[in-house]
Amino acid sequence: MPKNFVSNKDETVRMFKNDFLEALSRVHPSVPLIIYLPVVIYVLYISAADYSFSFFTIAGLFVFGLFIWTITEYVLHKFVFHFKPKSQLGEKLHFIFHGVHHDYPSDSRRLVMPPSVSVPLALLFFFLFQFLIGNSYIYPFFAGFLVGYLFYDLTHYAIHHFNMHSEIWLEIKNHHMRHHYLDPNKGFGVSSPIWDIIFGTNFRLKKEEQKAN
Repeated sequence: MPKNFVSNKDETVRMFKNDFLEALSRVHPSVPLIIYLPVVIYVLYISAADYSFSFFTIAGLFVFGLFIWTITEYVLHKFVFHFKPKSQLGEKLHFIFHGVHHDYPSDSRRLVMPPSVSVPLALLFFFLFQFLIGNSYIYPFFAGFLVGYLFYDLTHYAIHHFNMHSEIWLEIKNHHMRHHYLDPNKGFGVSSPIWDIIFGTNFRLKKEEQKAN
């Protein structure tokens, strides 16, 4: 198996000379929960209190938001995070956005998305979905979308730093580990391999490996 990383220890490399920018590139794994869990609660409150949606309407739109997150996760990882323009600036931007994680995959402070990136993306998606589905339905939908994002971020951290014992969680972990250590051009789903299976970017394991798993 080729070595596709610089260090597998909980360490990293400095990305910015400016101390403020460098600080923005590092984040504790609890930060996404602190930022977005209150937002989820708030938009669900608006759904029930301001728009008087029924439980089933809220639940349906919430699940739809979760579903849309899963494909968003796949698309962002495959086409944005792994997009590497053939220029010196392009390579530098790729390293900042995602390349550093592949070089230092166990760096605990760069395993969840920093707010400097996630907040602008969240706002962009909110206004995009608001335009597509309307000013009222956006709230329960976006709650599900954000919960999907939180599940992705926390799953990503757990994959790299926790030992998995459940068969399901172990397979999710192994799927992502193959992306890092076997072939970075496959396995773009982090919280679920479903879209890799659908779009043909899943790993084709030898029979021996399948039996071992």
